[in-house]
Amino acid sequence: MQLYRHLNEVQRSEAGSIVALGNFDGFHRGHHVVIGEAGRAARALGCSLTVVVTEPHPVSFFAPDVAPFRLTPFRERAKLLERFGVDQLLVLPFDKDLASMPAETFVEKVLCDTLNAKGVCVGYDYRFGKGRGGDTALLQSMGQSAGFGVTIVNPVTVGLEGYAGEVCSSTLVRKALQAGEARKAAALLGHWWTINGRISAGDQRGRTIGFPTANIELGESLEPKLGVYAVRIQLEGETRWREGVANIGRRPTFDKRDVLLEAHLFDFKADLYERHARVELVAFLRAERKFDGLESLKNQIAEDCRIARIVHRESENLRDRLVAPTLHDYLALYPEPHTCAQ
Repeated sequence: MQLYRHLNEVQRSEAGSIVALGNFDGFHRGHHVVIGEAGRAARALGCSLTVVVTEPHPVSFFAPDVAPFRLTPFRERAKLLERFGVDQLLVLPFDKDLASMPAETFVEKVLCDTLNAKGVCVGYDYRFGKGRGGDTALLQSMGQSAGFGVTIVNPVTVGLEGYAGEVCSSTLVRKALQAGEARKAAALLGHWWTINGRISAGDQRGRTIGFPTANIELGESLEPKLGVYAVRIQLEGETRWREGVANIGRRPTFDKRDVLLEAHLFDFKADLYERHARVELVAFLRAERKFDGLESLKNQIAEDCRIARIVHRESENLRDRLVAPTLHDYLALYPEPHTCAQ
């Protein structure tokens, strides 16, 4: 996948591109359809598939003090899009210039002049341009004049227990994670939810009680329900996923207040400091609580590890039950256009 961070980096292709527009935070099942239908059109026309996103998220630009809410920080989102089969990812800096750009200028400058769009695919509620002044109707009107078609994806509803009939959205995923429903969040996403970060040196108390941990700050990622989870960890430079258990919380036993992810990898002893890691939440085990001493904490961690190993063996929790899709997967699942309107 070719990554561009500015318009002037893009090499304009005469063959043009099919463009999917959106933020795609979480890359959930609704997003699969938007980018999947763009990919279907790109294959039919023999041109590239381009996704256009912004960084930072517009909410972060307009409300910088808002609590962390991202489901997929940029690094993780790029990995998901590359796996899907996106040819080009254009990341527009969301600054005052982009925030003040009229919707019409965006179409002319980004879609026509830079990307030579042969088609555009968006969700039913897509808005863009200054003051969110552009909508799907404007996009269709300008596309007709400029010579590109616009595909609008209708709402994708959920069949999952507890959410059945609701429109799949990043909001639903956040709701599930904040309730500790890691498996439901994964089902909404179509892949396991992941926290990314660089492993930092902590207080190293885990080593003293026989359970060394990899410590990762949540950064701009959403804070899920605090507590202990069965997790899988992929270390930078490796393809395998290692099983483990993690506490996400404030560590009240040691009077800490900042939120930290502390992951213990089963049967692993190498030094992890400064390595980047991806941590998938598999299942919520228990709420975080304060212990009256290191011995009580050690006993509880041993019990958490025992339960987590059982959880990892359950068939519904196996990693290959929910793997981020590829365009090939999407087209095999939906050989005909799925929930789309022209």
